[in-house]
Amino acid sequence: MITVNGQPLEWTEGMTVSDILRIKNFIFRMLAVSLNGTIVPRTEYQATKVPDGADVQVIHMISGG
Repeated sequence: MITVNGQPLEWTEGMTVSDILRIKNFIFRMLAVSLNGTIVPRTEYQATKVPDGADVQVIHMISGG
């Protein structure tokens, strides 16, 4: 089990950051992802494995004026 934005999510072997974004339907273009307190670069989403018990934070970046 992992936590995504404070909510439990079933963990599977080999799960990546990209998998989490797909499962949770995070389609917003401007996202920041933190895995156990460390920012994950967008270019690493597909390669970054999420360990069981991880704390993942997904933040929507919003700009405006």
